[in-house]
Amino acid sequence: MGVFLIAAGSFFAWRMWLSYEKAQTTRNWSQVPCRIVSSRIKSERPTPHSNPAHRVEVRYEYEVNGIKLSSTRIRQVERAPTLHFDDALQRQEQYPTGSAQVCWVNPAAADEAVLEHGSRAALYSIWFPLLFVLGGFGMLRGALRRNCGA
Repeated sequence: MGVFLIAAGSFFAWRMWLSYEKAQTTRNWSQVPCRIVSSRIKSERPTPHSNPAHRVEVRYEYEVNGIKLSSTRIRQVERAPTLHFDDALQRQEQYPTGSAQVCWVNPAAADEAVLEHGSRAALYSIWFPLLFVLGGFGMLRGALRRNCGA
């Protein structure tokens, strides 16, 4: 059981670390002015009898080294659609069509851009799966002490 806890805790801690690193990546990108070309809410039903799910779709243009580029990505990892239209509307209102915004552009690949950085919350929560790792080591230590007669 201890080995299982160590393995599971390590796996989830590793996944959280990767999530944090992905969120951290865009913070090193270049800040560039951009203009929102279109902003809309797209609603769709995942299944015929389900409630509609809403997501915000934006298109924006920016310029790097005299080259005009465009993107549709708000974040590197997009949020899941919401069932609450008001939430989608509030998000869309952050990016009205024609508005001037700031985007972050990958200096190594100028066609990669985002309007928002990802959340670094995974780093602040990584302690939780590490508790399982610690507990697993505690279980192994206890089992070894019992079996070795120490």
